[in-house]
Amino acid sequence: MIKNNYYTQEFHGPYELYNLGDFSLEDGENIPDCKLAYATFGELNDAKDNAILIPTWFSGTSKAYEPYIGSGRALDPEKYFIVIVNQIGNGLSSSPHNTPAPFGMAHFPNVRIGDDVRAQHKFITEKYGIQELALVVGGSMGAQQTYEWAVRYPDMVKRAAPIAGTAKNTSHDFLFTETLNEAITSDPNWNGGNYQSCREVADGLKRHAKIWSVMGLSTEFYKKEGWRLFGVASLDEFIAGFLEPLFIEMDPNALLSMGWKWQRGDVSRNTNGNLQEALGQIKAKVYVMPIDEDMFFPPRDCEEEQKMIPNSELKVIRSICGHFALFAAEGKEYTDQIDKHLSELLAEPVLEAIK
Repeated sequence: MIKNNYYTQEFHGPYELYNLGDFSLEDGENIPDCKLAYATFGELNDAKDNAILIPTWFSGTSKAYEPYIGSGRALDPEKYFIVIVNQIGNGLSSSPHNTPAPFGMAHFPNVRIGDDVRAQHKFITEKYGIQELALVVGGSMGAQQTYEWAVRYPDMVKRAAPIAGTAKNTSHDFLFTETLNEAITSDPNWNGGNYQSCREVADGLKRHAKIWSVMGLSTEFYKKEGWRLFGVASLDEFIAGFLEPLFIEMDPNALLSMGWKWQRGDVSRNTNGNLQEALGQIKAKVYVMPIDEDMFFPPRDCEEEQKMIPNSELKVIRSICGHFALFAAEGKEYTDQIDKHLSELLAEPVLEAIK
C-alpha cells in the first residue's frame, strides 16, 4: 500500500466514507471492508422520493460534478437530495492504493460496472432507506453505471440520463482504452504495478495524458484553439500545464482498474448477452445524451442503443470539446444544454403517475 496525498479531502473533499463490509464481486473475489466515498447535497424528504444518484466517471471524483449542481439549476439541492457516489477503484472509494495487502496495489481484484451498482444500491438502501430514485445521471463511466442501474433496478429508477456513454462498450472503444492502459504499463519503472510512488511511473502517466489529448477532444477543438477554454494560452501549455499535471498525481493502478472495468461495461450481462432484451427491461423515462464530437461514444452508437429503450429520447449535446466537455470548460454554453434536458426530464411524470 502506498501513501498518496492526491486522494484527500484537500483536493477532492468534502466527502464521507461508508463501509459496506466484505463485498463479493461478480468475478468471484471480494474486497474486505469495502468503502464507498460519497458527497451529498440537499435533504432527503419525508417520502424519500426526491433522491438523485450520480456515479463518477473515469479518473473523476465526486468533486468533478460540483459544476453541475446549484440553486435554480436542474440539479437543485433545494429540491432534491443529490448523492454522488465514487466508483470503486477511483482513488477515494476502495482502490488499489488504499486497500491493505494482499488485496491492494497490483493485486486489487477486477471490479465490474455491475459491482459498482450493487454496492451503490446496498449503500443508499442501508444508510438512507431509499427505495426510489427520481433520477440517475452520470457521464462516461457514470453513464455506464446509469444504464446498469436502469436495467438492474427498473422499478427503483424513475428517470435516467446517461451522458456520453454506452450501455455496452464497443470493440472500437475497447481498443481505445487498451492504448490508455498500455501507455502506463510501458513505463520502464512499472515493475508489474509494484511501485512506491506514482512519480516513479511519471513517463507512463504522461503518455496516458497525451493519448487523452488526441482521443478525448475533437479536431474542431484544435482548429479553434479550444485549449483556451481550459485557461491556457497554447497547445504546449495545454499538454504540459493541464493534461499532464491532471494525470501525473493519479495512482496508475487505479486508472488501470477503472480502465479494465470501462472496457467490459455491458448491461447485457444481465440477460445472457441479449442487449435488446436488457434495454427493453428499462421502465424509467430515459434521455440518452451523447456529445456530438465525442470520439469515445459517438452519437450514432448511443442512438442505436436508445432505439432499443422504451420511453426514451435522444438529446445530443453540442461541444467542440468532445468527451472532455464533461469538465464543463465551456461554461454556460455546455451546462445550459445539460440543465435544459435534465429539467425537462425531471418534469416528466413517473410511471405510477400515468393513468
